Amino acid sequence: MMFNPSQQDVRTFFCEVWRKHDEGDVLTPLEAIAAGWIARHPEYLTLLADRERALRADYSVERGETNPFLHLSMHLSISEQVSIDQPSGVRAAYQALIRKLDSEHDAQHAMMECLGEMLWIAQRNGTPPDGEIYLQHLKAKTAK
Repeated sequence: MMFNPSQQDVRTFFCEVWRKHDEGDVLTPLEAIAAGWIARHPEYLTLLADRERALRADYSVERGETNPFLHLSMHLSISEQVSIDQPSGVRAAYQALIRKLDSEHDAQHAMMECLGEMLWIAQRNGTPPDGEIYLQHLKAKTAK
């Protein structure tokens, strides 16, 4: 995809993926993964079908709404992490969560909490994201 996409780039990507999926166009491997996660979130389909609305939508913390683009981006990020096992051990943690929760989707949502916590710690401390902290949180989730 992109290494430092703007908010508009991310929103356009997901809207375009869903348009291509709907029209039966050929998807890249990354787009196919994104389309799979979009399909598991039917509550986002109306928004994704209206690119102009999607580009204007406000998901500030004050509004208290889930940002569908952040949510889908996290699904995509976790899928990529698992596919390349980076950080090392994330694939095993994911598989353990799937067994524990009996759901790939629920496992990803549990991982999102851990990923969000690791990113929050990095931001608070002004440090790069720490894969070891992420893995510690994942292991704690599998142990509960």
